[in-house]
Amino acid sequence: MWNELGISGGTAIVILIVLYFVIKWAVKNGIKEAYSDITGMKNDEALQDLGSDSEDQ
Repeated sequence: MWNELGISGGTAIVILIVLYFVIKWAVKNGIKEAYSDITGMKNDEALQDLGSDSEDQ
């Protein structure tokens, strides 16, 4: 399938890895923004609050 598109296997793997990290980054930032909107905190305060919650567990 990749050969029909003119992409080698190695290039396809690199593109998929980059796509994974871009989506992961976008979801992480979306969660942070939603959390700060819900709690009414600024982003820095929300980050510290989220960090302390994960350390407690």
